[in-house]
Amino acid sequence: EEGAPGRRGERERSEEVPAERGPGAAFHMFVLMEDLLDKLKLLSYEEEALRRHNMRPLSRHYFALPTNPGEQFFMFCTLAAWLISKAGRPFEQPQEYDDPNAVISNVLSELRSF
Repeated sequence: EEGAPGRRGERERSEEVPAERGPGAAFHMFVLMEDLLDKLKLLSYEEEALRRHNMRPLSRHYFALPTNPGEQFFMFCTLAAWLISKAGRPFEQPQEYDDPNAVISNVLSELRSF
């Protein structure tokens, strides 16, 4: 049948796509994290968000490497709440032991309302 070889060829091409992205693709997340950190610094996140919660500044690769998922999730939620508040919406700062599903649901629902 003519259709079978074509399907196999399509499957082979789709498996080759990640290899075609190039050697720098593995480091793209590090570049994104550095860009994020630069933008947060422009918004004075260290003075406005971190000092208020007695937290340390982020490293250049904080979210790019999975080191402590619980801590990283809490930092993400803290920054998300701060950014939402900075955008002019009242948003309650999540606590470290809040239900993660509820926190993400609240963040997403607030972002959808924008």
